Amino acid sequence: MGDSKTIQNRILKHNDTRTDVKRWNANDTINEFIKDEKEIQAIQDEVEGHFQGVLDALVIDTENDHNTNETAKRVAKMFVREIFAGRYEPMPRVTTFPNEGGGNGSGRYDQVYISGPITIRSTCAHHMMPIVGNCWIGIKPGDKVIGLSKFNRLVDWVASRPQIQEEMTEQIADIIEEQTDPEALAVVIKAQHFCLTHRGVKEHESDMTTSVMRGKFQKEVALRNEFLSLMNNMRGHHS
Repeated sequence: MGDSKTIQNRILKHNDTRTDVKRWNANDTINEFIKDEKEIQAIQDEVEGHFQGVLDALVIDTENDHNTNETAKRVAKMFVREIFAGRYEPMPRVTTFPNEGGGNGSGRYDQVYISGPITIRSTCAHHMMPIVGNCWIGIKPGDKVIGLSKFNRLVDWVASRPQIQEEMTEQIADIIEEQTDPEALAVVIKAQHFCLTHRGVKEHESDMTTSVMRGKFQKEVALRNEFLSLMNNMRGHHS
């Protein structure tokens, strides 16, 4: 059964012998290098041991403090199985469908549609504090489409990693573009960062908005403005 060092060595061996070098940064998925569930459990067990060391270093008597007696175990499970699960779990299965049946006589839908707000629950890689907000995805479809729920699943998979918002926005756009090959794609994220609200300046009135525009949304101002107008009238944008 492999542990974190075994998985690191697999990545390093891959990069030494292959031309398609794989990153293993905080916001990367390493699922392809994990053989089975037992290895994920081994990572979780290792994280538990190290986090117990953190609590010990903070001079917390976890043996006699009933509040923290199993905190290391809970935190390890939360990291590996929940808030960082996008690193270890495979990408959600996505089924594409032909873009057919449009009402314009062309046999396909050729207008803009938007999915959102999609809840963002992520973690800042700098301070390991939550990033919480909403995501909107705009599409002018090409020859294929995916079900609306798949946008939510893909966003959650990418968001469930330590990262910064700018890169998360790009990653979400990359995956949706790869899956749908749209004529136009827009991804907008508006989020609050707890590393800003709960430490440092402790500013509770600020949030951050990032956007990625591709295809015709990037090149055609009128189409981009149509997306922005529709998005600005959707739920969650002004909250």
